[in-house]
Amino acid sequence: MLSGSSLAALPELAIVLGIMVLVHEFGHFAAAKLCGVRVEAFAIGFGKRLFGFIHDGTDYRINLLPLGGYVKMAGEMGPTGEDQVLTNDPGELQNHPRWQRTIIALAGPVANFILAFFLMMGVYMAHNEVMEYFSHTATIDYVSPNSAAARTGIQAGDKIVHFDTLENPTWEDVEVRAQLNLNQPTPFSYLHDGHRVDTKILVENKGRPDEFDFEKLGLVPVKQQTPPAVLSVSDKPNMPAARAGLQPNDRIESIDAFRPHSLAALIAYLQDANGKPAHLIIGRGTQTFPVDVTPEQGDNPDGTKAWQIGFRAQPSPTIIEHFSVAKAAAASWEFNKKNSLLIKDVLHRLFTRQVSVKSLSSPIGIGVQVHEAFDLPGWVPIIGTMALISLNLGIFNLLPIPILDGGMIAFLAIESLIRRDINQQLKERVYQVAFVCIVLFAAVVIFNDITKFIPTHIKS
Repeated sequence: MLSGSSLAALPELAIVLGIMVLVHEFGHFAAAKLCGVRVEAFAIGFGKRLFGFIHDGTDYRINLLPLGGYVKMAGEMGPTGEDQVLTNDPGELQNHPRWQRTIIALAGPVANFILAFFLMMGVYMAHNEVMEYFSHTATIDYVSPNSAAARTGIQAGDKIVHFDTLENPTWEDVEVRAQLNLNQPTPFSYLHDGHRVDTKILVENKGRPDEFDFEKLGLVPVKQQTPPAVLSVSDKPNMPAARAGLQPNDRIESIDAFRPHSLAALIAYLQDANGKPAHLIIGRGTQTFPVDVTPEQGDNPDGTKAWQIGFRAQPSPTIIEHFSVAKAAAASWEFNKKNSLLIKDVLHRLFTRQVSVKSLSSPIGIGVQVHEAFDLPGWVPIIGTMALISLNLGIFNLLPIPILDGGMIAFLAIESLIRRDINQQLKERVYQVAFVCIVLFAAVVIFNDITKFIPTHIKS
């Protein structure tokens, strides 16, 4: 039975994917028109035609299955590779030079890249807000004993200078790249007392790819230069912090011999201490004083238990900027370049079986991400999500797989090399087989997404 949030996600997903597909297909449509190719259909979705209208010989239609879309040009195979009878009509696609057909094929993905570029440019101009530490050098605040990180020898204060394939990564790079290397030893280098140590770290994950918790690696980042500060203790009046007299704006200067620089580091230390009494040095204004507390187990937001002192911490610093047009364009370019290279790595590792197909998202998984973005305050999260989806759509369509734009480009490249057209019937059969394979692959990804939302007790 669908929940209210599931029902809300359906129109949200339809809107977002509809925009992505509309932009992609408009790229093909505009290029075809400019090249003088007659467009027979401009469709959103596949399968049975639900509704639409015909104008100037083009059927603008909405189809039953909202899993993509297509532009049907005269003389072109349809979305499932159905047979075509070719003539000498100059409006047919096959009667145009290969360079024009290549431009038409490229125009869809290029339209998605342009959309992603301008969406992120708008984000950077309007309200660019990020956690301050996320874009900084990956400096360690705390290393959990007996963790994968501890086994590498890294210590608090060390800096990560290489992770996976990246030199001098930021914390964002480290967290993203860790998800590409689940259950694999990953190249890992850090600076300790000025000396570089080259080693490997095992990115262990015992659950599904989407359940990976970066904190389980044992690496806790320096999130700020100041100690964690108390925001409130009033909502936890029976916990050790309230009983010890902690007040808003108090600073946790140290716990035992450890000086934390974030609530995450303090929490990690408490879990490793396993409830042992702790000696705190509290900063209040210009004064400091000692406090002894014994942590107690409390509830986390996800329902699990954890050792706690019992206060709400002030959030880590964020950066909010409103870029100029030029700076926003440069930032958007870097964002799209960085994520394009990341997508390329994901695809490469998928084919080399370093990344599980379970890491991929079907429209169901994308719908969850879109719904979560809609639930966040402001327009920035959903615009950023749309930019990433558009970028993924553009790159996916460039894969040299028949039925995709990249497959058409590959055929045109082969024909250019052999200086003759490939047999039309052969191409039709290849397209039909490719269509079936893509449908089967999509079914597998959809099944994986569905299993993510089945409670564990039902699965067992």
